[in-house]
Amino acid sequence: MTQTQRILVTGATGTVGRQVVAELLDRGHDVRALTRDAARAAFPAGVDVVEGDLTEPDGLVPALEGVTGLHLITFGGAAFSPLETGPRILELAKSAGVRRVTVLHGGGPTPLEDAVRADDGVDRTVLMPVEFMANALEWADGIVTSAEVREPFVHRLSAMVHEADIGAVAAVALTEEGHGGQEYVITGPEVLTVADKVKTLAAAVGRQITLVELTEEQAVAQWRAAGLAEDVIGFLLTAYGDTPEVGRTVSGTVEKVTGRPARTFARWAAEHARAFTEKS
Repeated sequence: MTQTQRILVTGATGTVGRQVVAELLDRGHDVRALTRDAARAAFPAGVDVVEGDLTEPDGLVPALEGVTGLHLITFGGAAFSPLETGPRILELAKSAGVRRVTVLHGGGPTPLEDAVRADDGVDRTVLMPVEFMANALEWADGIVTSAEVREPFVHRLSAMVHEADIGAVAAVALTEEGHGGQEYVITGPEVLTVADKVKTLAAAVGRQITLVELTEEQAVAQWRAAGLAEDVIGFLLTAYGDTPEVGRTVSGTVEKVTGRPARTFARWAAEHARAFTEKS
């Protein structure tokens, strides 16, 4: 067990941020969670919740006081635009005594991640997770209402990762030596097709679920009807239609970094079964 440290988690209310907070708490560290709306944060007891916005870095000075590790995201503000404030955030962090920084990769080059990579003044670790298991929650309404999953490219492969394992890797990198300068591709322990995922969810909820394969045109129409932007649709067509090798290859990072195997999709499905059995 490492000595208790104080870590500032930005993006703390996000899918990954909450897992970073939870893992740090489990490991006995002091956690300070940054959010733009503390009243709606709903964190566990013991978390020091502070308000702040990464688009206004000078306002982070009080939040950085006494912090040794900093978890960063690459987008900020109400519009979730790419952050241009990386150099100033890092300057303030180093002045406050921050020694370690993790940054959650945003899917491509971003100014903040570039700033982190270029800064030799801290031990920096880039976290590069593949598809989140939580993406399966997009199927929840269809499963609840009609016991169906409607997807294109059903034979595509994914080494999808449990969000808690991203949090675990981040927590280790933020509190232990030996992870500075690393770029960690974070995956689950197995490669799954869409059919594999649907079968696993059916077992978790105890109900037959039908997989309906959509054509590319049908999928685009479905995504447009759901309100997805055209650039997002283009990304999905590329990611699903021709998944990069990195997204369908088990990396082993979770076990290497944390000392325990990555969580399976079956475990994730069991933990979230209620979402697929009750209307939201």
